[in-house]
Amino acid sequence: MVSPTPRTCIILRKNEDLRIRAGHVWVFSNEIRETHGSPAAGDIVEVRNVGGKPLGLGFYHPHSLIAVRLLSRTIEEIDDTFFRTRIANAAALRARLFPGNPVYRLVHGEADFLPGLVVDRFGEYLVVQTFACGMDLRLPLLCDILEEMFHPAGILERNESPSRVLEGLPLRSGILRGSAGTTIYEEDGLSFSIDLVSGQKTGFFLDQRLNRPLIRGFAPGSRVLDCFCNDGGFALHAARGGASSVLGIDSSGEAIARARINARNNGLLNTTFVENDVFAALGESAGRGDTFDVVVLDPPSFTKSRKTVPAAKKGYKELHHLAYRVLPPGGILLTASCSHHILPETFLSVIQETAVKDNREIQLLHWRGASPDHPTLPGVPETGYLKFGVFRVV
Repeated sequence: MVSPTPRTCIILRKNEDLRIRAGHVWVFSNEIRETHGSPAAGDIVEVRNVGGKPLGLGFYHPHSLIAVRLLSRTIEEIDDTFFRTRIANAAALRARLFPGNPVYRLVHGEADFLPGLVVDRFGEYLVVQTFACGMDLRLPLLCDILEEMFHPAGILERNESPSRVLEGLPLRSGILRGSAGTTIYEEDGLSFSIDLVSGQKTGFFLDQRLNRPLIRGFAPGSRVLDCFCNDGGFALHAARGGASSVLGIDSSGEAIARARINARNNGLLNTTFVENDVFAALGESAGRGDTFDVVVLDPPSFTKSRKTVPAAKKGYKELHHLAYRVLPPGGILLTASCSHHILPETFLSVIQETAVKDNREIQLLHWRGASPDHPTLPGVPETGYLKFGVFRVV
């Protein structure tokens, strides 16, 4: 027997519960038939199908396209114990994935059943991002739990993502608890100086941590070009792997400065880092007839919405066209897309279609996603945002 409708409840339209029952955790505003009560942004509401069957509890937002983000598929108390248990479960998984390593993504939003929350751990520091109003309102509670569990020297927030605007949240960053500073991240024999306050995103891109070392196998004696090099992740792995020369390009002067520091700290003198627009730099290299044995394309997201996917595909095609022009026969291309709106099959087709248009053949050697501390939910394809491939170009 279905229980009476509670005071704050969302009733879905007919058949709009099918996607939720199949494993998704977002309810879109156009899927709602009626709202009982007057829930405010960030309140917790119960979600039911048109027949009144409970589907779970989630954060509500009356003015967001994602109207509800499910927290639980059962009707339970969403209190400090709930959040403490979820964070503890996430921490236990990371302890199994990276035993003895204190650097990882601790909480990966929806994929850790904590929608709208990202927490990266860099040793004694924690960096937090909140993308949902419900999580942002509970930030003090979350910090209390994180302090209790990890006793960090500092907790910082890097809430500068434009996606917060969709929830009516201000952009901000700073120290929430304790102190902040630069820390060192060790990755396969390389050390990276991480600027937690002004580095990109939360300080470093941990999602590529298992993909970056792949370049070492193709590096010996190679001329390597790392496009969108950021702090020098792929570039330094190539240099350590025996590349004859490594050129890193990024439009951010701050990132280039950090990459140079990282190269110097690791004693890698076969590297050069240049501040420039990647499209312009690739075009100039192709025009001069320059070639590189290994090219890395790891750009920022080209699209933040489905509406701009066609423009993003055009950008990816142009980028790969330029890469094919500077790759000799037998060259290696490492390429990535970090937008969840670009599906894996879409990204792969862009790479292949561009190769065909440029009269190149490609062989797929590796096809991967993000590091396992960035898990995905099969029922929520948006959580599998990173696509990474290694190709031989002939």
